[in-house]
Amino acid sequence: MPDAVVIGAGPNGLVAANLLVDAGWSVELLEGQEEPGGAVRSDRGVHPDYVSDLFSAFYPLAAASPVLAGLDLAAEGLRWSHAPRVLAHPLADGRCAVLERGPEETRSGLEQFAAGDGASWEAMYRMWNRLEPDIVRALFTPFPPIRAGLRLAAKLRGHDGLRLVRSLALPVRRLGEEQFDGEGGRLLLAGNALHADLAPEAAGSGGFGWLMSMLGQSHGFPVPVGGAGALTAALVRRLRRRGGILRCGQRVTSVVIRENTAVGVETAGGERIDARQAVLADTSAPTLYRELVGEDNLPPRLLRDLERFQWDFATFKVDWALSGPVPWTAPAAVGAGTVHLADGVDGLTRFAAQIAMGHVPDEPFVLFGQMTTADPSRSPTGTESAWAYTHLPQHVVSDAGPDGITGRWDPREQEAMADRIEAQVERLAPGFRALIGARRVLAPPTLQAMDENLHGGAVNNGTTALHQQTVFRPTPGTGRPETPVKHLYLASAAAHPGGGVHGAPGANAARVALRPRALRAPLHRAQRV
Repeated sequence: MPDAVVIGAGPNGLVAANLLVDAGWSVELLEGQEEPGGAVRSDRGVHPDYVSDLFSAFYPLAAASPVLAGLDLAAEGLRWSHAPRVLAHPLADGRCAVLERGPEETRSGLEQFAAGDGASWEAMYRMWNRLEPDIVRALFTPFPPIRAGLRLAAKLRGHDGLRLVRSLALPVRRLGEEQFDGEGGRLLLAGNALHADLAPEAAGSGGFGWLMSMLGQSHGFPVPVGGAGALTAALVRRLRRRGGILRCGQRVTSVVIRENTAVGVETAGGERIDARQAVLADTSAPTLYRELVGEDNLPPRLLRDLERFQWDFATFKVDWALSGPVPWTAPAAVGAGTVHLADGVDGLTRFAAQIAMGHVPDEPFVLFGQMTTADPSRSPTGTESAWAYTHLPQHVVSDAGPDGITGRWDPREQEAMADRIEAQVERLAPGFRALIGARRVLAPPTLQAMDENLHGGAVNNGTTALHQQTVFRPTPGTGRPETPVKHLYLASAAAHPGGGVHGAPGANAARVALRPRALRAPLHRAQRV
């Protein structure tokens, strides 16, 4: 009988299992898929000579994460690589907003959009450098982050601090308008906000856009050498080397509960695995509560709150094996690992509004990854392993484009949406389509089938909007990994601090599980009633 059973071998489950093993616990980690990694996997499924990341690809949060740093994955062979430029947003008139590796270079580029914009970027980055250690600690520790919060409060004391807090609460459109006269800085902030499901007019989208932009400036958007799967492989090697057990192809179907206490799990194969100390779940909140625990074991208020649980946008992804580099009309986009494609902030607003109405966007905002540019090991010299994804409504009402896409995602609809994404790339890189040697389409149902946590392709395990963050994540309560069932902990991105590959939800759950039972935090009343 292990001390702990961990459900799900995504990055958070792997981090939790590693920390528990480090503390001397015996751990059994069960993964329903035939391989570990969750949304951190790579393969050669597009072309045998090209490495493609199946889901996530660039990892600024991993680079900043003290959780992953503490695991010393370099000792397990993990290496990081960077593109010459972090991010580019080309425009049809040939201009290009660029997040460079160095702040001086970023400043210089933004000055070409409007005089003084470079200085505004530099001021934002100075503030970030002052606050980053405490912001990172606050993000990646259990809620509430008392120590880091007090340090942040001390640094923010006075009028300048209030002005910063106000700025981060702004919609990213307004933040960009207040900070920059030209379009370049506004595009960098707004495009980064839409890495999540935050429209340019959403409250708090300014804070998320600022966070991602500043992480990109300080840490870049690095990629694991050899593919995203190299990060998973390092976590798995570390776990096994320290005695942890990982079993794939073992789908957990229920948490075994006795006297409101989690005592083990049962698998689809009928096996029961008991746990002496704890069960940790790297699953979505609806899956954990409705399927694995069961509504009969939960308080009525939590069940009512689950009815209001909101998923983030669906995702549609295309992978390509290209015979040459992408022929961008804007030269500055050539060396960027990530390229954003949209007609300015107005284009981003139009895109987000269409999704809000349930329409498949006719001109989708495209996030494009040039993986060989970021890591030359991904494909033969002179070629490019590339991908792009866009967001979609979870429930399609109609198609804003000409193809009559309904959300069935049959082969015709998949091909039509992939062609629509390619048209967006072709518009700013004429000749792109002629370079395609092979492509793979991953529609929302495909992504969910490959990783159950990606409901409809929702990559953040629930919306990033303010109403489902901190004490509201995944439902109003404590914002912590504890659940109404004793010794059962939510260890996925459904818990605070949410999506992204950084390991914090898994680490938070492991740390709480490791506390002496008398010291474990009591449940918030909202969870008990």
